[in-house]
Amino acid sequence: MITGKTNVVGVIGDPVEHSLSPIMHNAAFNHLKLDYVYVAFHVKKGMAKEAIEAMKTFNIKGLNVTIPHKVRILKYIDEIDETAKLIGAVNTLKLEKGKVWGFNTDGIGCVRALEEVTNLKGKNVIILGAGGASRAITFQLASSNVGSLHILNRTPENAKKIAEDIKEKLGIKVFAGGLEHLKEKIGDADILINTTPVGMYPNIDARPLATADILHENLIVKDLVYNPPQTRLLKEAEKAGAKTISGIKMLVYQGAESFKIWTGKEAPTSIMEKAILKTIR
Repeated sequence: MITGKTNVVGVIGDPVEHSLSPIMHNAAFNHLKLDYVYVAFHVKKGMAKEAIEAMKTFNIKGLNVTIPHKVRILKYIDEIDETAKLIGAVNTLKLEKGKVWGFNTDGIGCVRALEEVTNLKGKNVIILGAGGASRAITFQLASSNVGSLHILNRTPENAKKIAEDIKEKLGIKVFAGGLEHLKEKIGDADILINTTPVGMYPNIDARPLATADILHENLIVKDLVYNPPQTRLLKEAEKAGAKTISGIKMLVYQGAESFKIWTGKEAPTSIMEKAILKTIR
């Protein structure tokens, strides 16, 4: 039951109607009998400052941050966790003693999902996209002893900015370029990660950035898009005999880290995943 004492948390994004985070987190709160409720807030592009002000005004205890606010919202946050500062993007906010703290759990969530199926040491990784999630994942992978990292994006300048930041902050060289490099790089790749919204509901029939004709059976393909769980990219990967990882895994694991930041408790990940799968089916 929601009362005047219920702690409100949620997610901000544009769009946000597709988000399954409310389903996942509310299932976790109910399972642990915590007096929390999770709500989706549609915050349009350019309204990040107003979102932070509203968070303080309405005493919203925590927020997840998704497209397109992960980088832009940084300038309006009071304190930024060291990892999030290093990455230069946030996906989790916490209101504490009148101040908004920023964190980033995207990289941790992605790496945890990958490590369920492979050892990352020495692996050659291609990352499609150069937004906030790409930044977090690339920084996390750069700290995970992978063999090489390649960021490919429609706008190469954005990919190069991430690569320059990683070289400056971590001393690790990362290849950055346009999507035209995908065909030449994919043959030696062990892991392909899509961080773009291509294929996300409602545009589920959008042509994926990689198709079966260039993918191969020794590849692990991870899509961050979780709605639908079986994206066109993952279908193309299966045609090529590649191993696939649904976006649901990362959604759950990054969400579990946010859950712990807000509540101080370990999240029931199996409950969260079951709730998402039940809703989708």
